[in-house]
Amino acid sequence: MCGIVAHIGSRDCVPVLLEGLAQLEYRGYDSAGIAVIGRAGDLRVRKAKGRVSDLAAGLPARFRGGPGIGHTRWATHGEPSDVNAHPHASGTVAIVHNGIIENADDLRAKLIADGAQFASQTDSEVLAHLIAAVDASDLAEAVRQALTSVVGTYGIAVLDTRQPDRIVVARNGSPVVLGLGDKEMFVASDVAALVRYTRQVVHLDDGEVATVRADGFSTSTLDARTTIKKPSVVDLGTGSYDAEGYRHFMRKEIHEQPKAVERVLRGRLDERFHTAHLGGLNLDARQAREIRRVKILGCGSAYYAGLLGAQLIEEMARIPADAEPASEFRYRNPVVEADTLYVAVSQSGETYDTLAAVQELKRKGGRVLGVVNAVGSAIARECEGGVYLHAGPEISVTSTKTFTATAVVFALLALHLGRIHDLSLADGARITAGLRALPGQITQILEAEERIADTARELVGHPGMFFIGRVRGWPVAREGAQKLKEVSYLHAEAYPASELKHGPLALVGPDLPTVAVVPDDELFDKNIATLGEIRARSGPLLVVGHRALDPRLADQVMLVPRNEPELDPILLSVPLQLLAYHAAVALGNDVDKPRNLAKSVTVE
Repeated sequence: MCGIVAHIGSRDCVPVLLEGLAQLEYRGYDSAGIAVIGRAGDLRVRKAKGRVSDLAAGLPARFRGGPGIGHTRWATHGEPSDVNAHPHASGTVAIVHNGIIENADDLRAKLIADGAQFASQTDSEVLAHLIAAVDASDLAEAVRQALTSVVGTYGIAVLDTRQPDRIVVARNGSPVVLGLGDKEMFVASDVAALVRYTRQVVHLDDGEVATVRADGFSTSTLDARTTIKKPSVVDLGTGSYDAEGYRHFMRKEIHEQPKAVERVLRGRLDERFHTAHLGGLNLDARQAREIRRVKILGCGSAYYAGLLGAQLIEEMARIPADAEPASEFRYRNPVVEADTLYVAVSQSGETYDTLAAVQELKRKGGRVLGVVNAVGSAIARECEGGVYLHAGPEISVTSTKTFTATAVVFALLALHLGRIHDLSLADGARITAGLRALPGQITQILEAEERIADTARELVGHPGMFFIGRVRGWPVAREGAQKLKEVSYLHAEAYPASELKHGPLALVGPDLPTVAVVPDDELFDKNIATLGEIRARSGPLLVVGHRALDPRLADQVMLVPRNEPELDPILLSVPLQLLAYHAAVALGNDVDKPRNLAKSVTVE
């Protein structure tokens, strides 16, 4: 959940580190720091509570050197402060760390007994002392020996002034990527920090250690067995990580959704058989027919996209499907069935809870597919097949275009499985046409942004609100509440509309608005009856749906273009993204970096 960047080469590394940290700030932003080896061979460390800009502003004019490591933090142990910020040092050694050391307290006690003096409250400082305490002539060997006593997750980069020609990095559960330059090398926790300098990257696997020098790298396992890594090419330019004139990345990414959906669909629709081409599934028609259940695993918005996906699969393929938080799945000793298809969903492809669920499924012989946005990510490599979103980088912590892209991927998967099972050619043609219409219809919704912004400004005077929906509208309501909570900090709670009268209705009144998702489907009349219950108790009502309503039923209606009923939830989600965004702007919040949250959750 933190950002790591490192550089080794002939140039001064400080500008490279600061630029890389700025690109990674969405991964952690409560403190930042850098450590470099100075020209005199001394270890120079500077760190600061706050943003990367605060760190840069406080650097001395002659703060230069190389190699160097940098870090932007999302706190897990110890409050945000200058002292708790990374890098952490012990003697000649400095480290940056992403992850959690689960046995840090025990290790700290042993190190203190041996004479170590700790400056911070962090678990990460333990690593610096462990490595410094190892009597080894080679830094990589010292790192390997230190890590044998560590329980937990880590992505680390290590400097030692006694060996200034190298940086040593290691990975277990937190991403580490090497970037290959011309007589220089880069390290980062995300390719976002690298694409300005190189397109050639190497992803470390769990349990790997790399020694990085200006002229290349070598990799090995924790028990010193050599591994062979081949570089891959990152197909992204630096412009993908720029706000491009938008005030916030979140708004930019909401407006990128028509193009993102076009990329998801490109080359994947079959007009002859009205089905979807998903070659990355590694699943032939005979194997697909043997599937008796689909289980989708994800966290946060990925989980809510999974709920929407499960509905699509049940409706189109008539295969029982459900979604479950990946963070809970492996702890309930799940029954893993041979005829169940498991689908792991993660925007980053590095979400630790989801990755751990994938590994547990593989251990038990389950078939697992991945739906991820990041090529080469850990979940993509662990799964035996899957689908890339191709949504492009998403910098805002709050997921918008990747949620929509994930929902469209599930529509494609449902269409693919449905046409193998019982979905007719005519229905396949209907769904295919609906999918092709999505980008244009999303554009129509975005054109109504100013009216949605006015509505958001009216709602922020309330302390919170309900989101309700039935069947197809229920995942939309849950994701809508999630979005509002994340960026506005208003309390938002989602309920099935049918459950309102079974308890939550007691809270409805003039001070609690309700956002109701009301598609024009077979449940329209039942939803209207629920609206009547709310209005009878003077509850303010905002409806997202397809029909204009009598003002006595709703204060406002956000009209959304109709698609096919199965695909309507994808469109109904978009106005709620805009509602959350403009509520946050009206409240003056830091939209792209909401408090207490980070983009890539690589800790448990």
